Amino acid sequence: MSEKPIVGITMGDPAGNGPEITVKALSRSDIYDRCRPIVIGDAKMIEQAAGFVNRPDIKIHRCEQVSDALFTCGTIDVLHMELIADVKKFPIGEVSVEGGNAAFQCVRKVIELAIDGEVDATCTNALNKEAMNKALEYYHGEKSDGYTHFDGHTEIYATYTKTKKYTMMLVHHDLRVVHVSTHVSLREACDRVRKDRVLDVIRIADQACKDMGIKNPKVGVSGLNPHCGENGLFGTEEIEEIKPAIDTAIAEGINAIGPVPPDTVFSEALGGWYDIVVCMYHDQGHIPLKTLGFVYDREKHAWKAVEGVNITLGLPIIRTSVDHGTGFALAGKGTSNETSLINALDYAIRMANGHKATGGMKE
Repeated sequence: MSEKPIVGITMGDPAGNGPEITVKALSRSDIYDRCRPIVIGDAKMIEQAAGFVNRPDIKIHRCEQVSDALFTCGTIDVLHMELIADVKKFPIGEVSVEGGNAAFQCVRKVIELAIDGEVDATCTNALNKEAMNKALEYYHGEKSDGYTHFDGHTEIYATYTKTKKYTMMLVHHDLRVVHVSTHVSLREACDRVRKDRVLDVIRIADQACKDMGIKNPKVGVSGLNPHCGENGLFGTEEIEEIKPAIDTAIAEGINAIGPVPPDTVFSEALGGWYDIVVCMYHDQGHIPLKTLGFVYDREKHAWKAVEGVNITLGLPIIRTSVDHGTGFALAGKGTSNETSLINALDYAIRMANGHKATGGMKE
């Protein structure tokens, strides 16, 4: 039997709920049955989080390098980075330069470990974009290789892996979506719907499904405009950009279908018509995924479930992530739901095993 993959997990912004859900997730023996997890972050924050979630039985093992890890359930291995000066004074649930810098450093480190082959996959907890960018600006790029702004995790990974063609995939059970554009204004997103970019994303989506073991995947391609433009009545992007991209993909042997009206494509995908859906902009893909995965209990006035996985495709390394924010309002209370992190770990493990079986990443 092959060795279980090593998964590097970032702690996220330490002012958020990342450390707490990490302790909860890594308290489960089934995680250790399938992988060898190691947290990248400040061990002091993970120790504090164990207290928040009432798990004093969990031991925190500080590691200087991955090879120091024990990978034993009941003990959480942390590749320790001295990031928070004073845990007692550190403000939980608030935006801070210290927290933003800590989150960024963890991401940079886990990318380095993956590139060097010390971990087989990376899994990220949420960072706060405002806090991170405040930190990048505050230090004038001195702690970030000269960079003073990143839109988010996806762009950090693309920059440090020198990846030019990439996209975000969101997953909730069998519903998978990828995006032509993500963190830009809606006005700019419309301008980014161009044949070459749509074709790139179709190709990436097709390969991602194949990497997950889906043979001849059905790639549904959403339109941009209402009713796919009604033959140019409500817009011409489908005619001029999206359909030509689909035709080229089909000529390459990809089972691309569309353009499909945006108001029906997700219902069809849930019905098994498509294995993955190419969306034209951020909210077109995020809204249906989060409507399904984020369930709020009206009676208890609390989130019943927070499911979903964020995966960056097109990278030379594996990156999966929770599909929610830092949860500042819940941080320190021990009540945050760890389901999304467990799902993200599941995909990281599956992708790592898949790449080992096929001989590595396809670019």
